[in-house]
Formats: sequence, structure tokens, C-alpha cells
Amino acid sequence: MTWIEPVPVEKAIGLLKQLYDDEIRHTGRVSRIRRAMSLNPPVLRDSMRFFGSVMLGDSPLSRFQRELLATVVAVELNCRY
Repeated sequence: MTWIEPVPVEKAIGLLKQLYDDEIRHTGRVSRIRRAMSLNPPVLRDSMRFFGSVMLGDSPLSRFQRELLATVVAVELNCRY
């Protein structure tokens, strides 16, 4: 769990509520990484756009290679996300 006290789903308003609702529609839940950024919804929005570009955009790496690289980095950094 993060050391940041995130905004709970039921208390989200405005842009944050839209972002939470979008993730719930796509995955059925709000991930911990998005909750950790909930105190700054514009940064959360831009971070997720960037992530989408890196993971889903044009690249010389396959989607599998990108996911594998992200997993290896997360393991090395002891990241639970």
C-alpha cells in the first residue's frame, strides 16, 4: 500500500471521478497506482496517456517485450504495482 492517502472512489469528483469511472469500466476496479496519483488528477490523466503511448503506441518492441521489460524493472525495484 502507498504512504499517500488516496482519494477513495466514493469521494472522487470532477476529472478524478471520470478517470476512476473509466478504469472501472475497463478493468472492474481502480488500481493502486491510479489511487496513489489521485491527489493530482491532471497528472494522473497525463501519466496514463503517457503509459498508453509507451505500452500501446508504435514501437520497435512488441507488446510482449514491453510488458516483460516493465515486469523486470518492477521486480528489480521491489515495486508492487
